[in-house]
Amino acid sequence: MDMTGLIVGGVALLAASAYGVVHRRRAGRVRAVPAATDPVPPLHADLLADLGVPSGQVTLLQFSSAFCAPCRTTRVVCAEAARTTPGVAHVEVDAESRLDAVRALDIWKTPTVLIVDAHGRIAGRAQGAPTRAQVLAAVAPLLPAATELTEEKA
Repeated sequence: MDMTGLIVGGVALLAASAYGVVHRRRAGRVRAVPAATDPVPPLHADLLADLGVPSGQVTLLQFSSAFCAPCRTTRVVCAEAARTTPGVAHVEVDAESRLDAVRALDIWKTPTVLIVDAHGRIAGRAQGAPTRAQVLAAVAPLLPAATELTEEKA
């Protein structure tokens, strides 16, 4: 009896399982975006303003699509974080209707949440549905009170 098919099937199952574990661990995790030397690229400043990002506030800029279940979960998490955290706003954008922004901001999947600081710089990015704790941990260092504490220690 030939065992090649069984071995190939086992290897494929193992590879798919490993991919699933890695994908699940990375989904929703907020990763920092390296600070640019230029304060805010002019293209991004205009685009963010056009998308409705308020100036002077930390903003959770969420890109969603119509039939995306994780997008609905992300909407609830981000809206709740904005409602309960002073100085934080939530803006949701339909990715399908704003393909120009999707391309310019390098959005590859929905939901994607960009954390925009009060100066208009993109400070973080989460692909997939982040948890409330992940969102709050990402915005906390960007809030004015956290910035003032950091400056006092220096």
